[in-house]
This record gives sequence, C-alpha cells and structure tokens, in this order.
Amino acid sequence: MKSNLLIVDDEQHTREGLELALEDKFEVFLASNPEEAFNVMESESLEVVLTDLKMGNQSGMTVIDHAIALKNQPVCIMMTAYGEVEVAVEAMKRGAFDFLTKPVNLEKLDLLIKRGIDSKNLLKENKDLHYRLDKKFSFQGILGKSPALEIVLDKVKLVGPSKATVLLTGDTGTGKELIAQSIHQNSDRSRGPFVPVHCAALPSNLLESELFGHEKGAFTGASERRIGRFESANQGTLFLDEIGEIDSATQVKLLRFLETKSIERLGSLDTIEIDTRLVCATNKNLHQMTQSGEFREDLYYRLNVVTIELPALRERGDDIKLLLDHFLSQFSVENNFPLPHLNSRRLIFYLPILGLVIFAN
Repeated sequence: MKSNLLIVDDEQHTREGLELALEDKFEVFLASNPEEAFNVMESESLEVVLTDLKMGNQSGMTVIDHAIALKNQPVCIMMTAYGEVEVAVEAMKRGAFDFLTKPVNLEKLDLLIKRGIDSKNLLKENKDLHYRLDKKFSFQGILGKSPALEIVLDKVKLVGPSKATVLLTGDTGTGKELIAQSIHQNSDRSRGPFVPVHCAALPSNLLESELFGHEKGAFTGASERRIGRFESANQGTLFLDEIGEIDSATQVKLLRFLETKSIERLGSLDTIEIDTRLVCATNKNLHQMTQSGEFREDLYYRLNVVTIELPALRERGDDIKLLLDHFLSQFSVENNFPLPHLNSRRLIFYLPILGLVIFAN
C-alpha cells in the first residue's frame, strides 16, 4: 500500500506537476493553502509533507509547525524561491527535514524524500529499541510485588548509579542475571554493553583467555589475537555468574583488575586500562570458601563491596500466583491452548511447572 504525501502550493500548475511526478510512488493529496493542508492532516496519516514557503499572504511555516506537532510526525520538505534560503533554514530549525529551491528538480526531490523517510524510520527503530531495552531490563520487566523482592529492588536503585562492585547471592534460579541487567540499566553505563559470562560453563583452561583475551601464539591453537570479555565490556558492565567456580590463576588476574582497573592479554606484557564495572553472582558461600582456602580472601573482600541477596521463591509467597499467571499466559499463547483458570487445586498442580520455569530462566 502506498504512503500518503501532501503537496501544499497556491500555484495549480506546480501542484499538478508534482502530483504527476509522485503519484506512482505515493497516494498524493493536494492543498492550495494552509487551511486546506490542516484539514488533510486531520483526516489522513501522512508520510511526507511538501509545502511552498509563500502562498499569497500566508506562510508555509505554519504548515511545518502543524505537521511537526502531529503524533505521527511526517517528513517535511520546504519549497522556496531563490533568495529565501535563510527562511528555509529557519524552517529546518523548526523541524523540517530539508528544503528545495524552485523550480523543483524532480530528481533531487525524489532523493530528499527517500533520505527523509529513511531518517524517520531509523529514528523510530532507535526509539523502539531503547524502549524495548528499557522495558526488558528496567524494574518494569521484573515480576513480583512481595516485600522480599521490594528490598532487592530498593538496593538496586541505590547501587545502580554508583561505581561499586556488586556481589549477588542466592539460590540457583532466583534471577541473578536479570537483577544484574537492572543494575546496569539503572546506571550511567546503560547505553554501554552488558556482557554476561557463565564461569561454570567454561573449562578453567579457557576461562582466563575468555575473560582477558590473548595474543596470537599465546598458546597452542591461538592463531590470532582475541579480545576478551573485559575489553568487550569497556564503558559498560561485565557480569560474572558463578564466580565461585573460577580457578586460582584467574582469581589472581581478577584481583589485579579490581586493584588497578587494568588487564593484560595472555601472551602480552602490555597493560590495558579499561573502564568496566563488575557485577558477580554465586550460589555458594564465598566466605566459607575463603576459610577452606578455595577462594582468595582478598578477592572476596574486593568483590563484596555491596552484597544483594536474592530471595528464593519460598520467600516470595505473594508472587507465586502472579508468576503463574504470567507464565501460563505466555505458554498458552505459544502453544495455542486456552488459558486455565487457577483455583487452589490447580495452583498446587502448576507449582512444579513454575519452579522448572524459574530455574530454567
């Protein structure tokens, strides 16, 4: 379906000539003055508005102002006579995309319209992306209203804007990565990268290279330089899940980063300074691990600047039905079956399903 385009000009031959040139690509509407243009804007959703600057004693600037105020803002292009360029520039300051001098070069007009629409679509995509990111990673994306969860979110609000290293503790499946994302999203690094690493999923001989990177020839199979996750998270946040699983060699390098805010790639003596915030998570008792010698005590105290303990589902009784409603609604849509009505018997039946879903997430 063609997009709508409005031509506003008091000269009939100009309106009709432009209509003839553009009607193959657009559904064209015509107006001979600003009042007629306003009526079209009220009744039609416009992609492009092409308006003359001077129409008798009326100004096309009012057409630009009206179009820019619309909820679905069209691409506005001003047509001016030679010598009116300064006024056209003023129109651009007020929201017009660009201007053309008369007589209109149709090839240039076609190019301007295309650029304007592309720019509009790009801005919309960027706005939509930021909205989705904010919705996904803000507090609005976290389900729950129990007091135990509210305590966690209050701590996230406080620690988010700071530069402090954060340690998230709690049972597996309590949503540590989601909370880490919320900390990132509520910080001044929110437009930077959020880089998660599951330390337990990587063999100890690969984890150090994965985190800090390596140079070509650093070890057998290192055929080229590799940038590590710390560098990838520069100006952003690095989330290290299951931090209790890292070996002693990696613990030493991690401690050095926390002390100096710098790293060295494997196979290199060059020091690289980076601005990466660290958020870590564990389901183990790191304090006990320091007592048994499994985890460095100095590293533990460096990580344990701010600790946020995440409550298990058994501590969030008020959220159980809310979570069940959410996941059952989601699965009903995905699998095309009616949403079940929850009573006490069905609630007991679905609780194991909820536990599996939360654990998986």
